[in-house]
This record gives sequence, C-alpha cells and structure tokens, in this order.
Amino acid sequence: MNSRKLLSETRRTFPATKAHCRQPARILIVDVTSASWANTCSVLSEALENTLCLACRLTGPCRVPLLSLYVVQNQQECLLPFVQLKESFARVQACISELRSLPREGCYPQGGDGVVQAVQDGLQQFKQYSRHTAAGGSTNSSVEIIILTSQSGKEMVKHLEKKLKDVDLVSLRRIQVIEVLKRGFLEPEDVEQCMLAEEPSSNDIAILGMDIDLQTIEDNVISLEMLFKTWLHDCGSEREHLHLLLPSGGSSYDTAPKTTLICLKCDLQERLLDPALLFGTVDGTMKTADSNSSCQMTAWPATVLYKLQVVKALKSEGVCESVLYGLPFIIKSTSCWQLDWDELELNQHSFHALCHSLLKRKWMLLAKLDPQNTCPSWNIVVHSYYIIVPSDSATLLVKAVAVRELLMPSVFPALLAEHPERVRGPIESALNSLEVEVTYNPLHLKSNLYKHLKSMLYRPLHRQQAQPRDQRPERHQSKQHQSRAKATVAPLLMAPSPAQLFRPAVVRRDSSEYSFLPKEDDEFLQ
Repeated sequence: MNSRKLLSETRRTFPATKAHCRQPARILIVDVTSASWANTCSVLSEALENTLCLACRLTGPCRVPLLSLYVVQNQQECLLPFVQLKESFARVQACISELRSLPREGCYPQGGDGVVQAVQDGLQQFKQYSRHTAAGGSTNSSVEIIILTSQSGKEMVKHLEKKLKDVDLVSLRRIQVIEVLKRGFLEPEDVEQCMLAEEPSSNDIAILGMDIDLQTIEDNVISLEMLFKTWLHDCGSEREHLHLLLPSGGSSYDTAPKTTLICLKCDLQERLLDPALLFGTVDGTMKTADSNSSCQMTAWPATVLYKLQVVKALKSEGVCESVLYGLPFIIKSTSCWQLDWDELELNQHSFHALCHSLLKRKWMLLAKLDPQNTCPSWNIVVHSYYIIVPSDSATLLVKAVAVRELLMPSVFPALLAEHPERVRGPIESALNSLEVEVTYNPLHLKSNLYKHLKSMLYRPLHRQQAQPRDQRPERHQSKQHQSRAKATVAPLLMAPSPAQLFRPAVVRRDSSEYSFLPKEDDEFLQ
C-alpha cells in the first residue's frame, strides 16, 4: 500500500520532461568530517575525474548536463556552482584539485547540520539557475543530490528526514546517501557486488514524501567510479524503450486468439560505452556508421520506441559467436511511471517468467526489428535481426545477428587429429606457463583511456593560453563588428541571454547568493 502511495506521489511530483532534459542536474555533497577522509580523498578525486572526462568526451546529448559540488567541513562550502559540464572541464578539474588539497586530519566536528545546509543551499542554487535559464529554453526540471559520507548512513537518513520536512522539494528527484566504508580490499570481481543498496522502510519514505536511496560502498577507485558512472545511464522514465512481441500460444491460461501478440514492455540499457562516441567529431557527428540508423538499436538516448517481434526459438548451443556483432544491450522490465500500477506489476511478472523459462529450456530467441524511419519513396522495408540471450538475473541480453546479405564466404580447414611431438611440445609448454582465470573480468584490464581523454580535453585550453592576447586582433575585430551589427538591428540584442548571465563572480562558500556577469568575464573567472 505504501509502495503504491509512493508511486502516485512520484508521478504527481515529477512531470515528464523534454528529450533533451531527461538527465537531472546533479549536486554532489562530500562530507569530510570523518577521520577516514584521508583514505577517501585520493580515490574519490580520481574516480570523479575519470567519470567526468568520459562524460565530457561523449558525443551526442550531454549525460551530465549540470553539476555542482559542495564539501562539508565545519560548514558547507560550494566548490563548484552549477556549470554545464561539456563546456567547463577546466573549472571541474580545478575544483577536483581543490578537493584533493583539503585538510585530511578529520578533525572537524561530526554532525548532519552541515549536510542539511548544503542540501538546502544546493536546492536554492538550482532554483535560481532554473529561473534564469528558463527563458532560453534549456531548462532542467529536476535535480538529484548525492551525499558521500563516512558517518552512519541510517543516522544521516533519519537526520535528513527530520530537517527537510518543511523544505520545498518539488524539483528534487531523489537524495542518494552513500556510506563510504573502509574495509579490506575486495577482489575486482567482488567490487560490483559490494554496492548493495540498503533501502529504508516504506513507511519512512512515505512519511517524508520523497525518495532517499541509501547505499554502502567501499572506498576504492573502482567502487566509486561505478557509482559515478550511473550518471551516464538514461534517467528518463516517461516511456518504455522497447516492446518485445511474442506470439500468443492460446493456452488454457490465455483466452486470446492465436493471431494476437503478447507485448512485454521493456527498457534498454547500455552494457558498454560505444568507443565511437568517445572519438567522434566535435560537433557530435560520427566517423563510423550512424548508430541511430533505421536498422539499428541504440540504448541512449531512448528517443524512439522499438518493436522486436520474436520469430523463432533457438537452442543455445546452436548459435555461433562469429555471427553476432555490435554492442550488446541489456533488456529489463520497464520502470515507466506513466503505466498503471497493476499493468506495471503484471508486466514485471511476465518478464521474469520469460527469463526463467528461457533459462530452463536453454533457449535463445531470434527477433526481427522493424525500422523506425523509412523514406516515403521506399517500397521495400529492410529488417534487422537480433538474438536475445537469457541470464540468471532478471535481464536479457540482446545483440545483432548476421543475415544472409552480410555473411562473407569462409572455408575452414579441418582440425588435424595428430601433431608431431616437436611441434606440440613447445605449444603445450607455452600454454602451461599461462595464468589461468575461471572467468574474464574487464576490471582487471586498463587501457590508459582516461589519460588519453584528459589529454584531449586539456589540449584546446593549453593552445588558447599559449597564444598571446596581442596576437589575436581578428577576434577583437570580430567582436566589434558583431556589436555594431547587433546595435543596428535592435538594442535588445545587445543584452546577454539568461543562460549567459548565470556566472558567479565570487564563489560564496556558505551562502546561496550569486551575482551574475556576462559571458565575456569567463576568462577572468577561470
């Protein structure tokens, strides 16, 4: 009953937003009052910088549109007012450097009042930013607050519930309290399992009228990095992403005719980041084939509704890995808030039943994707096909499968049964010298990608600073010419837009008051 009440409150509080505003603004509050801050500081800074360099280099719509950062010592300090991430990596990097330089003695008095004040100040800052950018059309309707603390997470949640009862939380999507604990170092394969969520009771959430997510993680780079990477997922829940269509069997449990289809409403989620999104051009176009073409699926941004119609079942051992290609996507039961509660619950149970049955039968599914956008002059529809793979979790894996037109000819020689000892001996010796792992874990491998992306992000800034100001007359003349043109057309065009106005002249450490400067003062602020 409480869950249904919470769902209805969530639907009333958070209306649907436009596609380009699906991602919420984020406020990160770091509590440094614990004595363990000395252990957490370096790993937190590295994990945050790694994730943000990914977010800045990803082409397409920004996945972390607005970011603000507070630290709580004896009082709250705003190290980074709201900035648009893709345009402000230098300021973000300077903020992380300041975070690294904070005292590490852990001598600050503990208590939740500083965190509460940071929450209130961050919400006020978000309201001011939203008010001054609404006229420009680039609005963000919701904000998410992430609190990192080494104090007791449960006590922090209780304190927030008590202090925030009378605070206006309309724009708040959720508060996430992350309790960072110092434990024995986990093996990389166990890191993802250490991020276990401790949900508060339904009664506490219903009384508060908002969503507080309590998690406990270990203070190492991988755990914190995986936490921050959840910001890169699509946070929109206004509609489902995929309809998985199954033929109705006409069993005794279903009275519908066999010509009808069973429709499971699902969401898509990325399993991997597409490397092409990291090395695309500056304007967001891709050097490779467009991932949003009519014959391919994409999990982010989910701007279209895909329909996958199951056409056949396949034995798991009968699918060759060589005919699967492209990035894998995760299919899970939808969490779309616009569905009725009963429909959402029935859909989830049906999805779980499908996963269980496929795993029990050792089956995969072959499905056909209908193209979304076809040219009116086309009279032939090109279909693409996908393999759906079950797992022991409540998710399915979907991957593109080759069709006749794409398959290249190949003639493979038969494997010889016998080999000369002079050949087989050295091969066996080489294999025996290798370290053997039971499973492959990608967390064991590093490719220096973060260092490469950071160097690419730093490069434009360094080039601009290396050029003396007196050697850039063209830029100055261009500004003068543009100013005269604007003054000729209309005096109103001389005024900067609201989005340009929101520039804090001075970062007020313990206040939510900000003054506004034109965009031309950015160079001075940096």
